[in-house]
Amino acid sequence: MTSTQTEATGFNAAALGTLSVLAWIGDPEEGHDIPYLLAYPLGDGAQGPEAGVAAAHALLDRCGLSVGDKVTDGVSKPGFPVTVMVEAGQAALTMPGLNAQCTAPPEWLEAADEQGQVYFLFATRPWPEAQPGREITAEMLQGFAGDESVLTTCAHVVLPVTKLRK
Repeated sequence: MTSTQTEATGFNAAALGTLSVLAWIGDPEEGHDIPYLLAYPLGDGAQGPEAGVAAAHALLDRCGLSVGDKVTDGVSKPGFPVTVMVEAGQAALTMPGLNAQCTAPPEWLEAADEQGQVYFLFATRPWPEAQPGREITAEMLQGFAGDESVLTTCAHVVLPVTKLRK
């Protein structure tokens, strides 16, 4: 990440710290075949977790996103500043000033391909236990992404899936 700051939005990538991305899908047998993509800060920014929360809000403001229960439709907005590219088993998230990617499970890739869109959540609350390289159990994911206090402080966006042109 870069450590640039934009005066108009106050976004400071160094204050945000490490941003991780996680792809998962619900249980298709229970009718939950939505591909979810979660971006979350670890809370390890240079100025501490509180500054990271402020930086996350500034980034969302920069993208025209709000937190809460409103779902933004990024599918029908040409030039939307947040994109997800799926290629070679990876989901790559691009937002103004940052990029992040993760390996996506096969069932997520299939659902994203079939539906042509993903449900993206950007958590402003840090999740320091979910560091890259550590196993994230279904219980850990449910405990974080299913927590009402996390969900109400997330940006919720439906994004189109893009792919490299061949």
